[in-house]
Formats: sequence, structure tokens, C-alpha cells
Amino acid sequence: MHIKDLTVDELKTLIRETVEDTLQDLLLDPDTDRPVKQAFEQQLIALRERRQTGQTQALSSDEAMRALGLR
Repeated sequence: MHIKDLTVDELKTLIRETVEDTLQDLLLDPDTDRPVKQAFEQQLIALRERRQTGQTQALSSDEAMRALGLR
């Protein structure tokens, strides 16, 4: 099956499951019993600092969809 063959609901479910799996992998560190992996925590801090200094901006969902050619 190809993504183009999915219904909107099937695509949303696929995206949701992918995000959940990815967050689970990024957030849990079984070796240290920490709720967040240290490397991921550092990435989040760096992203926050870039946003605060204007080096990067968050996109609205409309902007993201246009950038991906979905609108």
C-alpha cells in the first residue's frame, strides 16, 4: 500500500502512531531511568534558545502543509 492510497483518517492514524513511537524512543532512557534522554533534552534546549533569539521560527500548520505541497 502507498501513502497516496490512504484515506485521511488512515493517514492521521499512521502519523499519530509514528509520532507516538518516535516520542517513546526519544523520551524514555531505560539505561538511566530518566524520563527524558539527555541528548534529546539538550536538543530541545538548543531549539528553544534558537527560537528565543530569532534564529528559527515555528511554522503554522498551514505553512507546513504549503511547504510540503499539500495545499
